[in-house]
Parts: sequence; C-alpha cells; structure tokens
Amino acid sequence: MTNDSVTKRDYYEVLGVGREAGEQEIKSAYRKLAMKYHPDRNPGDATAEEKFKEASEAYSVLTDPQKRGNYDRFGHQGVRGATSFDPADFSDFADIFGDFFGFGDIFGGGGQRRQRARRGADLQYDLEVNFEDAVFGLSTDIQFPRLQPCDTCHGSGAAAGSHPTTCTTCAGRGQVYYQQGFFQVGRTCPACRGAGRTIENPCRDCNGAGQVRKSRKLKINIPPGVDHGTRLRLAAEGEVGGQGGAPGDLYVLLRVREHPVFERHDDDLHCEVPINIAQAALGAEIEVPTLEGKEKLRIPAGAQTASQFRIRGKGVPQVHGGRRGDLVIHIKVSVPSKLNREQRKLFQQLLDVLPVDNTPTEKGLFEKVKDYFTG
Repeated sequence: MTNDSVTKRDYYEVLGVGREAGEQEIKSAYRKLAMKYHPDRNPGDATAEEKFKEASEAYSVLTDPQKRGNYDRFGHQGVRGATSFDPADFSDFADIFGDFFGFGDIFGGGGQRRQRARRGADLQYDLEVNFEDAVFGLSTDIQFPRLQPCDTCHGSGAAAGSHPTTCTTCAGRGQVYYQQGFFQVGRTCPACRGAGRTIENPCRDCNGAGQVRKSRKLKINIPPGVDHGTRLRLAAEGEVGGQGGAPGDLYVLLRVREHPVFERHDDDLHCEVPINIAQAALGAEIEVPTLEGKEKLRIPAGAQTASQFRIRGKGVPQVHGGRRGDLVIHIKVSVPSKLNREQRKLFQQLLDVLPVDNTPTEKGLFEKVKDYFTG
C-alpha cells in the first residue's frame, strides 16, 4: 500500500455521508463543501483550496458507479490513477449549482459550455410469476410503454426537409449570462430551454420533442432460484436520453405467488405432512410431495409431531449456480376426531395396555419449532 493511500481520508468521511448514500445525497453534500471552500470565495487560502480539491476528488469517485464499486471493495488502491477529476475545471461544479438553482455558471469560466447530454430515465416493470417458475426459471414476453426516438424525424424534432438551427438568443450555448456584482451568472436560455438550438418547423408526429411514447415488447429470461422482490436489470431498455445521452435501464421487479403446499426459507423448501397414530407408532413408508412429483420417505417408529426429515437436493437452486437446497418435511401426527365402533374398541384396548404419563411437556419445545420457521 502506498503512503498516499494511507494518508488520504475516506471519501465518505470527506463528504460527510454514509456508505449507503445515493447520488442526490452525495451531490448535495459536495455542493455545500464546494460553496464553502471554492477558491473564488477564499482567495489566497491554501487550506480552503486543498479542502475543495479533496471534496472534488471524493465527488468524482462516488458519483461514478464503476469507480465507487472499486473504491468500496479495495479502498484508495482500487481507484488509484483513475480519478480523472481536475479541480481546475469548474464545469462539473457549475452543473451542481445549475441543478439546484438553475445557474449554469456561477463563477465564470464556463461560458462556452453547452447543455450536457442527459441519461434517460430508468423504468420498472412489475412481473408476477408462479412459485414453480421462480424455482425452475422461465422465459417470457413482457410489454411496456417507454419514450423512444421518433421514427419520422429520427430524434431531431424537425420536420422532413428541415433541420434544427442554432439558437440566436444564446448562440448555441444553452445559457444566457448576466453580470451580478463580481460574479457572472448563467441561466437556462428561455428561447431554447437549454437545448442550444431551435426548431422552426417541428415534426408533426412528436411535436418537435424528438421522442414518442411507444409500446416495447421484450423476451426476458428469469433464472432459476429467484425470490419474491428480486430485481432483474435490462441495460439500455429504459427511456431514451436527452441531448444524445445514453438510454436508461429497465428493472423487472418479480413478485412470486405463494404455493398452497410449500413454504420457502432461503434455498430450502418446507412442507407439513400428516400421518396417523399407527404410522407414527409403528413407522411407515409414505409418499411426500416435491415440486417434481412424489418421493418415498421412510418414517421411523415413534415419530412425533414436529419431527423433521430432510430430502437432499429437492429445494431451490442458487441463482448464480451451485448446490440446490433441500426439502424439509415436517411431520404432523393426526388424531381422528370421530371413531367408529371397531376403532373405538381397538383404541380402548390400546389405552388399557399403554403407560399413562401426563407430565407437562417442556415449554421450550414449542419455541424450538417456532424458531425453525422464523429464524
């Protein structure tokens, strides 16, 4: 480990946010520090300039998903040499203020900057699947609406035979600038709304937006072993981006229907199977259900209610491969509520020869059974 990685402060500590912080929380924290330590507000203050550089470096790493992932796993070593943020370039800083106040450039130096490309919105699709499909996997079609580039104008927003023109109000910058005291303040151009261009003859199909909402049909593969609440990410299947930006992603949220017989706990399946008193006392070979048909199970003599028997490999497969869970059979000794004359006679004979012990059962037994299901 280098000396640089030892002396550097933790990026989350620098910005004053938790490790689970989202992009907006990180951006808000950085904005406050940038306002406080920006060199234009602290001329000649070397300490303030250093703190501004430190906050800017932390911001550039924690707002980049790949860099942040490497940093979370390996610390400063994971992003060594990958922090491309230059503190002398305040364009990103101007974007922070633009997001919060509508200012494109609050300290100058960004007068030629055009509207940045913006990533398209992510979408979510809720898909309900059967219990068996969640266990064994499924290939299915889904259909959902999303914004897509207009086929007529190919996303330009202009009618056939015409083209967007550079906005004359902002000269294509997307912003107009005003002098306020010592500062030059940029605001979104009212004529082109920040696009840097105007459309005199808009496309009739999209009204100049360059985008239309259409129905999108996709075939998706659900891997075996998914559970209720699993989210599947389909890259670039969200809405189209603005100003040439990348499209967003589609997230398929799975909702698994309950099964009438089986209950899932992690990768194991649980099932309650009744047996009669004779089977419990003498032992028996019974058939028990699995998701793939019947299986034979040997019940030893003297089985009690809540006895458990495990059938290996009949549970749920792990999503990313590997072993399959087990099926756990919970025995319930069933006592008949009504007896015919012959049955009553036999039970009376049994009562006469069996020892009677009505000592209360240990209280902890019920807690152990409960903990198995809830633990």
